[in-house]
Amino acid sequence: MLAILAITGPIFALIGMGFVCVRTGLFTRSDMRILGSFVINVALPALIVSALSQRSLTEILRLDYLLACAGGAILSFSLMLLWFFYARRRAFQESAVTAMGASISNSAFMGLPIVVQVVGPVASVALALNMVVENIIMLPLVLILADLAGHNAGGVLERLRDIGWSLLKNPIILAISSGVLLALLQQPLPLFLAKPVDMLAVAAAPVALFAIGGNLAGSRVQGMLADVGQLVVAKLVLHPLLVGLIALNLSSLDPRMQAAAILFASMPMFSIYPLIGMKYGMEVLCSAAVVAATLVSFVNISVVIWLVQHLGLAQASLATF
Repeated sequence: MLAILAITGPIFALIGMGFVCVRTGLFTRSDMRILGSFVINVALPALIVSALSQRSLTEILRLDYLLACAGGAILSFSLMLLWFFYARRRAFQESAVTAMGASISNSAFMGLPIVVQVVGPVASVALALNMVVENIIMLPLVLILADLAGHNAGGVLERLRDIGWSLLKNPIILAISSGVLLALLQQPLPLFLAKPVDMLAVAAAPVALFAIGGNLAGSRVQGMLADVGQLVVAKLVLHPLLVGLIALNLSSLDPRMQAAAILFASMPMFSIYPLIGMKYGMEVLCSAAVVAATLVSFVNISVVIWLVQHLGLAQASLATF
């Protein structure tokens, strides 16, 4: 248990530091958006390029890992969509946006700093594959379904075009493509580029965690207790359970990659969830769910780390953060 607290303690300490700095006025919540943009657009792409360029193509193109992550995410999304639509009697569009929170993790900001300590450097490769699932499969799927629910065919076609264009410009997608190309050519980054890229990569995790804490400051979980509670349980329990069931039954998948898939799925929902919910008038529910899931995740993640260690999936000697 002390080993697990050694992993989760510093993570939540950095989140707490961001929270305190915003609550005391040292930073504003709008500053956190700038820090988040830095991580997503600069530091995280640098981390992905650095990690992928140092590995062989066979280590990167893991269809089995993609199957586990995509399969678990789609199943979790589908079950919660049906639950909110049929059992909770919500509109289809509202159900789709709510179910999105049960299928897309905070892999970049919160997942990587934790997973890398449990499985080692392979966590960066797993992160890149998670980004593929989240940005190319899940987000487009959910947004298209939500727009279809509005019965606006023109809107759906326009959304498809916008999604395609945004993917071409997405720094994370460009970083994945560049990293895969370098791995294919077996060509490391030149030294004058490798140094600054590595320095930016190191900044990704702590800055991301600080930004999470700052964004939580001022947020409130009020009302909608049933919906928020069900969504949090689905994200922190159902999603990793489904991913784990698939991953553990794929004999071709390395134990460390199995652990990475389960751990990434155990993270709270992605931090821009309220921003997407805003388009559909659901930012209050989405914000409340992010706050609640992040608070509960301290216990949830500790339990999942213990489980993957108990199953023998984690590395014997935990990596340093």
